[in-house]
Amino acid sequence: MFQGFTQQTIDFMWALRFNNEKRWFEAHKDEYKTVLEKPMHLLAREVFGGLGASRADPALHLHISRIYRDARRLRGEGPYKDHLWFTLRPQDEAWTDKPVFWFELAPETWSYGLGYYRAKPLTMSKLRARIDGGPEPLAKLNRTLLRQDEFILEGDDYARPKREAGLPLAEWYNKKTFSLIHEEPIGEAVFSPALTDRIVQGFSFLLPFYRYFVTLDEDPAPEDGRLRAEN
Repeated sequence: MFQGFTQQTIDFMWALRFNNEKRWFEAHKDEYKTVLEKPMHLLAREVFGGLGASRADPALHLHISRIYRDARRLRGEGPYKDHLWFTLRPQDEAWTDKPVFWFELAPETWSYGLGYYRAKPLTMSKLRARIDGGPEPLAKLNRTLLRQDEFILEGDDYARPKREAGLPLAEWYNKKTFSLIHEEPIGEAVFSPALTDRIVQGFSFLLPFYRYFVTLDEDPAPEDGRLRAEN
């Protein structure tokens, strides 16, 4: 059972950030397995099981990140990640363009939420077309978002807004990609077993958003001219 991360977890992550090389990691591998890998896996599986009890969506699959970076993409960084995460996402090779639930732990912060790693222009174009065709479903979801204080809408906006600020759903309409995110500094929350229930409750709140966005793939593509203008 997940009992919370510990100060040793955070200390290890800080140490790895400043000693990101093979010799140091191999000497501390048992510590990694005990203070970071094991509790992360316990938390991920408990969250996945807890969310499964409240949903009817077998398409979500659990993925837990590995500590090792892809050797092909180091780009001057060390061979190990100094932050770890897990995701609940569709079992699809093109998952970066699908809505994804995630939890991430870093040395200085932790976060969780729902969003896109890298939404394609076509996906966001379909969202705008759906808003144009019938804004009320997303407007209803947005009202629930504004009534709570756990998650906020984040993401890069287009340099040239596609809808004037202040108009209904403009904050969604003008996004290139987005996340509904909660982030806070490392503190007592991550050291408590109650973190499991908090994440399950948060993901349960976000499930209606997931169900709305995951069906965007089924929408027809907007007219070619409009899509070309948005790319």
